[in-house]
Parts: sequence; structure tokens; C-alpha cells
Amino acid sequence: MPHRDEVPRDRRLRVTEVYASVQGESTHVGKPMVFIRLTGCPLRCTWCDSTFTFQGGTWRDVDDVVAEVLRFGLPAVEVTGGEPLMQPNAVGLMQKLLDAGLEVLLETSGALAIDGVPPGVRVILDLKAPGSAMEDRNRWENLDVLDRDGEVKFVLADRTDYEWAREVIRQRGLAARWPVHFSPVWGVLSPATLVEWMVTDRVAARLMLQVHKVIWDPAARGV
Repeated sequence: MPHRDEVPRDRRLRVTEVYASVQGESTHVGKPMVFIRLTGCPLRCTWCDSTFTFQGGTWRDVDDVVAEVLRFGLPAVEVTGGEPLMQPNAVGLMQKLLDAGLEVLLETSGALAIDGVPPGVRVILDLKAPGSAMEDRNRWENLDVLDRDGEVKFVLADRTDYEWAREVIRQRGLAARWPVHFSPVWGVLSPATLVEWMVTDRVAARLMLQVHKVIWDPAARGV
């Protein structure tokens, strides 16, 4: 593994993995694309399914990562983590991917500012409900700069999370501006139960299941 100082500071990224699969979440579900999973996250959500990204990874040059993505020959790519925006050079990475003619998605926790994300990147903003133990890390100002191509996601562990998210949607008028998704914590909240709540309340959100966990073993990586 290259040492951090072997890669120029202005082109340096710490990468956990790069792989091709189908999108498991958002309105892009089922779409074949490349995933760039960056290393590191400032949050510690109770239900996190990507704790392997908290440390480790490989120091790589941005151009090297872009070249690997292009070799897959797919038209779309998602930058995810961890929390991608922890790394300043993630912005340059996304711009280079756009310049290469790719459709670019960003999955972000919502805890860090998104105003520096290049125009044209489709941002999926993950708002943290109380059950994550990270509710106080939500950066609500991000809703003021999320563009019309963005999406909002809530991961829900229980009824308290659901009611909280339902009220956030209502109070902040989210559904009038973006697609809004409710994703049950895998193995904790039954999707059928969540659907019952959503239908009863006529909530302005969509059920979102992690399709990759339906297709493959939920603990599998690189899929």
C-alpha cells in the first residue's frame, strides 16, 4: 500500500474499494454503475453497515481512481463511504468524473457542507434520525443548497424515528422539492411494519429497501 506522502497532497484520496454493481438505493435503484467507497467517517451511527470504512484503505491518486472507473465502461458512478466529503480531494474527483462524461452520484451523511459539491452531481442526502444517535450532527443548512436533482433519505430504526422523519418532511416541505426515501434498518425494523405506518399516515415518502442486500448476502462487500 502506498504511503500517504507518496501521493501528491492535492491529488490524494484514501480509498476503501472501487467496484461495479447495481445501485441498491435511491431513485437510481437497479442501475448498473461503479462505486467508489472512500475511507473515513466523522459519525458513528448505531446501525452503520459500513464500519469497515472507518480505517484502513489505500492512498491513491485521483487520476488513477478515475482511470479505474472508466475501465469498467459503465455510464454512472457513485462516490460513497464512509463520508466522502471528509476528504477535500473528493470534490476534484467528482469534477473529473463529470468531465469524463459520467453521471455522478454522491451519498453523504448530511453532516458536512455540500455547497462545494460540483454542479451536476446528484446528491443523496442522508438525514440522521434519533435512533442513529447522530441526530445532532444534521447540517440543516444543506437543505438550502440541495438542488432539484438531489434526494433525501432517512434510515429508520423504530416508530420514534418514523414519527420524527414524518414531521421533518411536513415542517420543512421536503416532498415538494425532492424525492424522499424511508429505509428501514436491516434486520431491525420490518419493512412491512414501515409500509403500514406510511400508508396509514399517507406520508409523502417512498419505501426504499437496500436491494443489494436482497440479491447478495447482507454482509457481502464489493457488491
